[in-house]
Amino acid sequence: MPEISISMPLGIVIRKSPGVTRWAGWNWSCPAVLPGAGEADWKPLRREGDAVEYHAATVELELWRKETEAYLAELATRSPSVYVILRETLCHEPGIEVVLATVSPFEAQDYADTGEEIVEQVPMPAALRAWVGDFVARHHVPERFIKRKRDKLRVDLVEDGIGDARISQPSDVYRAPSRRGRRDRRQSQRRVLP
Repeated sequence: MPEISISMPLGIVIRKSPGVTRWAGWNWSCPAVLPGAGEADWKPLRREGDAVEYHAATVELELWRKETEAYLAELATRSPSVYVILRETLCHEPGIEVVLATVSPFEAQDYADTGEEIVEQVPMPAALRAWVGDFVARHHVPERFIKRKRDKLRVDLVEDGIGDARISQPSDVYRAPSRRGRRDRRQSQRRVLP
C-alpha cells in the first residue's frame, strides 16, 4: 500500500516586537521554522532590546498524497514558503497560539479568507524543500485536461419563472397582480383627473 501521508515535526519561531501604533501593543511575526525540532512551549531563543524570539511550539507538518498539486505549485514559486497559521487568544499568556503549518498555498488561502487568523509566509529551508520535493516526485499524478463541451440544448427559448401566472396578459409579464381589476383602476384614474 502506498503511504497516504507523511509528517515531520516543525518548530515555529515567533518574534514578539513592540507595536508601531498606540492601538497595537505588540507585533507578532514568524521569521523562521525549524524542521525536525523537539517539543517547546514558548522557549526564548534571542533578545534584541524589547524584541524577543521564541520557539513557540512544535507542530506536525503533514503532506497528503492527494494534495501534491498544491505542493507542486508552491515549489514552483520563486521563493517556496511554509505558511504558519496563528490565532490571537485570551487563554494563553503570550496572547497568540500556533494553529498549524502547511506548505499548501490553497489551504493557507482558506485561512487568510476568514480574516480571523494571521497567516505568516516563512521561507522554506533547503532541507524541507528537498523533503517536500521528494514526496511530490513519488506521489504526483498529473491530472489530464478535459475540455468541457457545451450542450446543444437551447435553454433560452423557454422563460420559466418569469412574471406571475395569475396575470393573463403576455404583454407585461413582470407586472404584479392587484386586488382590483383593470376596469376599476381605469375608472378611479378618470375620477381623479379634471
